[in-house]
Amino acid sequence: MGKGGDSSGGRANGSAATAPQESFFGDLKKGVRGVKQDLEVLKNIWFKSLKADVDHAARLEGFYSGQAAQYDKFREHFLWGRRPMLAATAARLRETGRKDLVWVDLGGGTGRNVEMMADYIDLKHFKKIYVVDLCGSLCRQAEEKVAAHKWRNVEVVEADACTFKPAVKADLVTFSYSLTMIPPFLSAVDNAIDMMADDAILGVADFFVSGKYDSPLRRMSWIRRFFWRATFDTDNIDIGPERRAYLEHRLQRVMEVNSQGSIPYVPYLRAPWYVWVGQKGKPGVDVDLENELHHEAPPRFPPTFLYTQSWEDPRPDMEVLKINSDDVVLTLTSGGCNALNLCLQGAREVVTVDCNPAQSALVEIKKAAIEHGSYEDAWKLFGEGKHEDIERLYERELAPWLSENSLKFWNSRLHYFRGGLYYQGGMGMVVWAMAVLCRIFFLTKTLDKFVHAPTLEEQRKVWLGCWAVRLFLHAPAFLKWILSSLCGILFLNRFVMWFGGGVPLKQLELIEKDGVHITEYVGRTFHSAAMNTHVRNDNYFYYNCLTGRFSKECCPSFLTQHGFQELKNGKIKNLTVANNFFVPELAKRKYSKVIMMDHADWLPVESCEELAQTLGKQVVKGGVVIWRSASYEPPYAKLVEKAGFKVKCISRADKVDCMDRVNMYASFWSATKL
Repeated sequence: MGKGGDSSGGRANGSAATAPQESFFGDLKKGVRGVKQDLEVLKNIWFKSLKADVDHAARLEGFYSGQAAQYDKFREHFLWGRRPMLAATAARLRETGRKDLVWVDLGGGTGRNVEMMADYIDLKHFKKIYVVDLCGSLCRQAEEKVAAHKWRNVEVVEADACTFKPAVKADLVTFSYSLTMIPPFLSAVDNAIDMMADDAILGVADFFVSGKYDSPLRRMSWIRRFFWRATFDTDNIDIGPERRAYLEHRLQRVMEVNSQGSIPYVPYLRAPWYVWVGQKGKPGVDVDLENELHHEAPPRFPPTFLYTQSWEDPRPDMEVLKINSDDVVLTLTSGGCNALNLCLQGAREVVTVDCNPAQSALVEIKKAAIEHGSYEDAWKLFGEGKHEDIERLYERELAPWLSENSLKFWNSRLHYFRGGLYYQGGMGMVVWAMAVLCRIFFLTKTLDKFVHAPTLEEQRKVWLGCWAVRLFLHAPAFLKWILSSLCGILFLNRFVMWFGGGVPLKQLELIEKDGVHITEYVGRTFHSAAMNTHVRNDNYFYYNCLTGRFSKECCPSFLTQHGFQELKNGKIKNLTVANNFFVPELAKRKYSKVIMMDHADWLPVESCEELAQTLGKQVVKGGVVIWRSASYEPPYAKLVEKAGFKVKCISRADKVDCMDRVNMYASFWSATKL
């Protein structure tokens, strides 16, 4: 027994010892095999000569026959546009709610697109899927997939994309890296459109080069145009701009992405690719040309947004504006919360504009989450600021509806929703730094009591009982001066105020002209808000700052269940997001209501004059303009008055206990067009 046991134990230990070695050598052999297969594909791509005296089908067979079995594995890290195209088309198909769809994948190759599509929509929703390809070797691979997956609704058809006709009209037609390999592409596109139902969509993913004077987001240098077109031409792949131009001649574009991706075993070079989704209707595009421009933030702006929420209290705004169903409203974007609230108030159109494309990206993703997602997901994203499955949600539900500028922003910043959205951006860094300082100065428990105080009276007691507040309120004058100076230098300097608080130099100068020290200004802001507004139940601005999230009892209107549902039911469609400067967007159309926030505080005198004159031209008679200022008497108020408005100061910080729930400005103004 003992000997047997020892022998058994020895074998077990030996087996355990050799297991890692076997695993290592197994992985090594697998890796070597994979490289060998990739090299076989590369040999066919780079070195195999194609006969010129044969038809297109024979050329395709000659090109793919030696690499068909390895096609999917190699292209997985090369054809970067496939998944975004499938996600975008699937998102639009899901919106229909139908379960009898027909999909024709022209140039569908090995059927890999069908496997991928299953990640975005249940394949049972398709009554019929046609995988059409002219290359027999690729069709055999597709047939093997159909058999392996036991797809009863998928049919592999070895046929020409220019002549194939499905039995019924298609709801979706796709060209996935195939249109550039079809010489008679005009016929292929015409045939695709002929087979589309009236409400069908067409999706294309492929490589490309731009035209010399192409759309700004497509445009590339002459050397890139020459290099990539010549490189792909060696494999009979024509990536010129003509195919996309013809698509837009025949169809209406509803979505487009232009990007670039890596190439296996080719370091540094990144091949340009695009995704294009179109539908029947008026040929061309259904987006404002302004959104096709390559937008960059103005100089000295951070590479992300400054504000994660809007820092103007909408409650007094609504009392002054009295929004109605005939209103066309222009507002600055900021965090987008107030623009969404204007939609909820019933405005016919709300145009939200910002020169920082990151702010537009933030409101765009909020809009997409409301319009195409669930309340539960929207609450996680923008209520809690975190989502445990953000990558999948973004790919399936959000990205298909974003503009290209916003896609480029969010593609590299999904980690914001893992670490907490409200700790990101300029203001988010201030919130994070505040939390750190509270821990350093042992204020965490006090602030927790403050935030969760059940009544305003209890909140006041906690606030006035805090040692830091008592120090600033009751310290001798000379000590207050020292503390104010230190705070001004360390925490309220120009760098922190701009990159953290979004307060530019010109606004700081306005505060100084009123004879108010920046430390006194900030102290007045917080003290009055703490003494006059109940943070736990009513002041979601500071609740968010102190906790890094909202609560369902204390949040912007778009995050309430009622507000979310009203927006989703149609009011969200009244929101237009514009990447632009304020005055050019103001000049585009007539407005009945304009919300300038503190925009004019940022401007030099000549720009304020232009702003006032444009307001005079674009605001209709009886229309109302409102703004806030860090100054008691902003100098541009007289310019607005000269432009044909009756100007009124609604409130001033030196004449009231508390301006509003934010209490961040020195004055609040309205102007009515005469």
